[in-house]
Amino acid sequence: MLTFFMFGGNKSATNAVYHREEKIMKTKKTFIALALALASTFMLPAARASDYDQATKLTFNQSVQIPGRVLPAGTYWFVLADTNDARNIVQVFNSDRTMLYATVFTIDASRSNTAIGDTAITFAARGAMQPEAMVLWFYPGRNSGHEFLYPAADQKELAQVNRHTVIATTTSPAKDKQHVVAQGD
Repeated sequence: MLTFFMFGGNKSATNAVYHREEKIMKTKKTFIALALALASTFMLPAARASDYDQATKLTFNQSVQIPGRVLPAGTYWFVLADTNDARNIVQVFNSDRTMLYATVFTIDASRSNTAIGDTAITFAARGAMQPEAMVLWFYPGRNSGHEFLYPAADQKELAQVNRHTVIATTTSPAKDKQHVVAQGD
C-alpha cells in the first residue's frame, strides 16, 4: 500500500531551503568552471603547436624545386620529422597535413640576426625553364636553419647560380600561421 504524507508547513522555510540548495549548486558549477579554465590554462602550452617541430605553413606562387621533387604552386607544411636524435630531416606535407610529399635531409645552416623573427627561405635561380630550388629554410626566432641536401650533381649546379632570400609574410594571426612566399622579380 502506497501512502502519501502531506506536510502543511511553512512555505517560506521550504522556499528558503530550495533557494539555498540552488545557490550551492550554482556555486559548485562556478567553481568547477573556474577549475577547468585554470587547468586548461596550464595545458595550453602542451596543446599549442610546438616550436620543437618548427611546423611552417608556406604558400608558393610558383613551382619550387626541393630535393627529389618539384612542388607545384600551392600551400605546403614544412615540418621537422619526429625523431629523437636527428634534427636534420624535414617532411613536406600538403596544405592540410594529410599527405606526405617528401622527406628530405638537411644540414645545419646559420644566419645573421637580421630578420631573425621571420621565416626566411633562400632560393637558387636555375634558369628560365626550371623552377627555383629551395636551398635554405629558417624558422622564425632562430638563427640556425636547414640547408637542403641535393644530389651531388645538383649541389654543384646550385653552388654556381644566383641565390636570393625571401622573407615570408604572415597572412594569419592564428596558431596555423600561413606564410606567403612570393618568388621572382
